[in-house]
Amino acid sequence: LRGGVAVLTGAASGIGAALAVDLARRGMHLALVDRDAAGLETTATQARAAGVQVSTHGMDVADRAAVAALPQAVLAAHGRVTALVNNAGVALGGLFEQVDADDFDWLMAINFGATVRLTRAFLPLLAREGAAQVVNVSSIFGIIAPPGQTAYAASKFAVRGFSESLRHELAMNGSPVGVTIVHPGG
Repeated sequence: LRGGVAVLTGAASGIGAALAVDLARRGMHLALVDRDAAGLETTATQARAAGVQVSTHGMDVADRAAVAALPQAVLAAHGRVTALVNNAGVALGGLFEQVDADDFDWLMAINFGATVRLTRAFLPLLAREGAAQVVNVSSIFGIIAPPGQTAYAASKFAVRGFSESLRHELAMNGSPVGVTIVHPGG
């Protein structure tokens, strides 16, 4: 990790903020991404205390144009990328019949669509490295699917399936990029 550069989404709070601080303490430089500017700056300040270079990128990961522009912004700030951590996500509870179709699509665009788009955007940069990693945060609800979580579980199962298939494809092609799936519990 020391000396590498991680792009970390959902970095303004929760798992993302804690991970940013931990990676910084391990010597990893960071490109932190979140739409919460105040939270993002708090995390960045904490990470910089470890003596690493930190850039912040305030954006909504569901914004296709912002995702497409992010790799160049990260390269300009850091010169390389060795890890992509797709951590940004939202939750939405309710029985399927209660969840509005637009809300369902909104969740899928962030939890699954952004994971795919960010991976596609950064994979060429990661492949330049001798060893690199994509880390996709799923959920325990990407393994089990309880009632009242149709949208969330669907998105996290999609992240799991995408990640497992991508891992096999990259290995089959001799890519230096590995794929890890994380399933935090409740």
